[in-house]
Amino acid sequence: MSQRKRQLSLSVFVQRYGTHGHAWRQPHAVAGGRPDFNDWAKIVKLLERGKFDFAFFADFVGQGGHDVRGGARRPIGDHFEPTALVAALAGITQHIGLVATINTNFNEPYNVARRLAALDHITGGRSGWNIVSSLADGAARTFGIKDGLDHDQRYERAGEFVDLTKKLWDSWDDGAFDHPDKETGLFFDPESAHPVHHHGKYFSVDSLLDIARPVQGYPVFFQAGNSDVGREFAAQYAEVIYAAAQTLEEAQSFYRDVKGRLAKYGREPDDLKVTPGLFYHIGESRQEAQEKYESFRDAVDVTGLKHFFGVDISGFPLDGPMPTHLPEPANGKGRWRQALSLAKRESLTIRDLILRFTAVQGHHVLIGTAADIADQIEDWFIHEGADGFNMKPSIVPESLEQFIDRVVPILQKKGIFRKDYEGSTLRDHLGLKRPGNPFTNRCVSVPSRQEEIASATTAT
Repeated sequence: MSQRKRQLSLSVFVQRYGTHGHAWRQPHAVAGGRPDFNDWAKIVKLLERGKFDFAFFADFVGQGGHDVRGGARRPIGDHFEPTALVAALAGITQHIGLVATINTNFNEPYNVARRLAALDHITGGRSGWNIVSSLADGAARTFGIKDGLDHDQRYERAGEFVDLTKKLWDSWDDGAFDHPDKETGLFFDPESAHPVHHHGKYFSVDSLLDIARPVQGYPVFFQAGNSDVGREFAAQYAEVIYAAAQTLEEAQSFYRDVKGRLAKYGREPDDLKVTPGLFYHIGESRQEAQEKYESFRDAVDVTGLKHFFGVDISGFPLDGPMPTHLPEPANGKGRWRQALSLAKRESLTIRDLILRFTAVQGHHVLIGTAADIADQIEDWFIHEGADGFNMKPSIVPESLEQFIDRVVPILQKKGIFRKDYEGSTLRDHLGLKRPGNPFTNRCVSVPSRQEEIASATTAT
């Protein structure tokens, strides 16, 4: 891949109503009802109009059935399983990347390799996999997991999981099925097949994948991890990592640390994009923007809240200081430490901290005019606090429309964000290399679905 000018990446953590769990209660939010694909399609089409790199779909699988009343304040029931949603969205979009979350604890590598290869072909090379290895209590109850692996073991298992899916994708050469020979009766050359014989600590597989190698070689790997083990996992496997930083200094420290770990795995700094979450409120004036944020923050409902990051805080007053002696949670260790550090630095009460991590999910907050926000995005980008941002719109679609119509043109004028898509795959958008098959040690150029359609039309 030829060198290109460093370019800002923009994406969105797509949520039906908006960033925090009570966005559905805003006066102008249309809440309730059964899942409606058109709601999600409108959001993603809007992002494609804004030339965003990708839309990201989380999946908090496994609600558990022990606390229905306690969960009644959270909007559920209108979300689609991410891989099914991505497949449907592929048909109504042309350029934007589509990223699905799949948890390694509740799946098998063969099924995931098969499903994601299919998605990459369906999307024409626009798919991504958000690799998750967390194990929430509700999910453990849902899948009957009584003795789950600990934090480090889950990462270890996830690493073997990814290694095995890559082997399965590489079990066929690029173009293995492109030249069936009717005269000899050979649909493919047996030399293009590379059966997988994997017998590891967590998985044992002897197989060939039953679908052609993905258009992108592999879907783009995404991961979010702030703990030391999570950062090491990202350095070895991830191509885009989600981060959370409150200040430019924190962002730069994370950026340098993670990218500094890549060399030991034979990787270069540009092989991993660091994209912190970014919450924003845009106003015609800074005062108007601040008022919007305060109104939104004050709408957060902490009624009945007993746990923070899975840690029991029910015995402590909400308006008292955050205790520092509590045990670390099994999931989200890095975010938990970040929260405690923030509470100490800014003398926050438990209520303050909950608001910061519920209303904005612990991410950096930009409040101001469109020009203010564009300037601060440029500052973090230029000074290597971020390669891009995963946007957290407060109210959907209003906040997205404001960002696209007001901020994006300024970023384009600054020359740091695209005016149009230049490639056909998600790897093209992000400037990432397409992995070749190690059995052939070369990268074969595979036409995109759009190119195939154009070629067929011309031939006709």
